[in-house]
Amino acid sequence: MLDAQALTGRSRSHVQEFVLPDGSHFLAHAQAGEALLALKAAAHAEGIELAIASAYRSFEDQARIWQRKWHGERILLDAQCRPIDHACLAPDALVETILEWSALPGASRHHWGCEFDIYDRAAMPSDYELQLIPSEYASDGIFAALTAWLDANMARFGFFRPYDIERGGVHPEPWHLSWAPLSVPALAALSPDVLRECITGADLAGKEAILAKLESIYARHVCRVASPAFALPAPPTI
Repeated sequence: MLDAQALTGRSRSHVQEFVLPDGSHFLAHAQAGEALLALKAAAHAEGIELAIASAYRSFEDQARIWQRKWHGERILLDAQCRPIDHACLAPDALVETILEWSALPGASRHHWGCEFDIYDRAAMPSDYELQLIPSEYASDGIFAALTAWLDANMARFGFFRPYDIERGGVHPEPWHLSWAPLSVPALAALSPDVLRECITGADLAGKEAILAKLESIYARHVCRVASPAFALPAPPTI
């Protein structure tokens, strides 16, 4: 079971480096890496070159994304992926706008070491710039074959999409895979109290506005996710 420091990305004690064909990534358990390798091998047999755009992120990693968006150094997008003018947003609205496409530091599932943003390298032209937006994974998108293959196969390797449909929290992220044996107990352990303690002690832009609506953020952006549609084995010991 992950402790509060690990759940919120403030500790790296639960992750270890795991070498994959496309580089090294930090994962919470070797079994997660083995499951990912098996998934990649099965996809490769069908002509899909499954690659990882992002895996483990620490609190500091997620905070850098948050800070840059808060200060207008990275583009802000609305629910339809249209740019928003940073200058016209009050603090409360700015928190909500950042949360459209970026997790609150401390509340990101990527802290757990069992979450992966994936794409199909074989489907990309040499000059294509990966965007990680839903249209890329739609039935007429560049990664349509990957989406269809994952729909049919990911569960047998223990993976599911936590952000599969719109639930009024995190928008659908068809690129985000979660390894259920670790992520299900991690979600259960990440309580509002754990998250509040984390944010209270952090040097984070917009902290006052975040804390004022933390219960709502937790309910919408942490808890409104899919559950795996398959039986779980016992989680590995960390």
